[in-house]
Amino acid sequence: MQGEFIEMGPIDYVVVEFPGSRTTGKGFPLLVDLVDRGLIRILDLMFVRKEDDGSVTGLELADLTGDGALDLTVFEGVSSGLLDEEDIEEAGHALAPGSSAGILVYENLWAAPFAAALRRGGAQLVASGRIPMPDVLAALNATESARSARA
Repeated sequence: MQGEFIEMGPIDYVVVEFPGSRTTGKGFPLLVDLVDRGLIRILDLMFVRKEDDGSVTGLELADLTGDGALDLTVFEGVSSGLLDEEDIEEAGHALAPGSSAGILVYENLWAAPFAAALRRGGAQLVASGRIPMPDVLAALNATESARSARA
C-alpha cells in the first residue's frame, strides 16, 4: 500500500447541500466529465437527507431530480470505505432539516505526479485548506477599491 500511496494525488472531500432536497442535477454531468478527463477519481459518493426531526438517513443513488433525465447509476457502488457512519453524522450537522446532501471524496489525479515527486523527495504536506469564495471575492473587491482610490 505504501507504494500506491506515493503515487496518489491529494484527497479532498466536499459536502454539497440541496436545500429542501431539491436538485437540478446540472452539476452531475460536469462531475462525470471530470472523471472522464482523468482530472479526478471518485473514491466515495453518498447522498444523505436530514429529516425534520434531525435524524440523518442515507439515500439510494438514483434519479434524485425525479425527472427521469439524470442517471446516477454510473456512480453506484463507488465506495472506498473512507466514509463511515461518523462522517455521515458529521455531514448531517451542517445540513438544515428537510435538506439532502451529496458527500463526495475524490482524488485529484491532475496533481498526482507533482505530489508523488514531492513525496519521493522527502517532502510532506503539513497544512492544507480552502479559501471560501465569499472571502476571495471580498479580497478582490478590496484590492480593486484600493487601486481605484490610488488612481
